[in-house]
Amino acid sequence: MAEVQLPKLGMALQKAYIVAWLKEVGDPVAVGEPIAQVETDKAVGEFESPVAGVLMRIAAPAGATVKVGALLCVIE
Repeated sequence: MAEVQLPKLGMALQKAYIVAWLKEVGDPVAVGEPIAQVETDKAVGEFESPVAGVLMRIAAPAGATVKVGALLCVIE
C-alpha cells in the first residue's frame, strides 16, 4: 500500500488545487500514468502515479486545495 502525497513540484510551491481526478476508486494505475489534474500558482498539469496498483482511496477530492506533503490518495 502506498500513501501518495503532494510532492514539492517547484522551489516556491506550498500548495496545489486539485482540478480533477482522471482515475476513479477501483481503477488500476501504472507507474507514470496521469491520475489527477492539478493547478499551481504557475501552471495546470497532470500528476502522475509514482507506483503501480489499484486506486483504493481519494483523500483530496476535486476542488480541494492541498499543501505540499498532504495525502492525495492511497494506491494498493
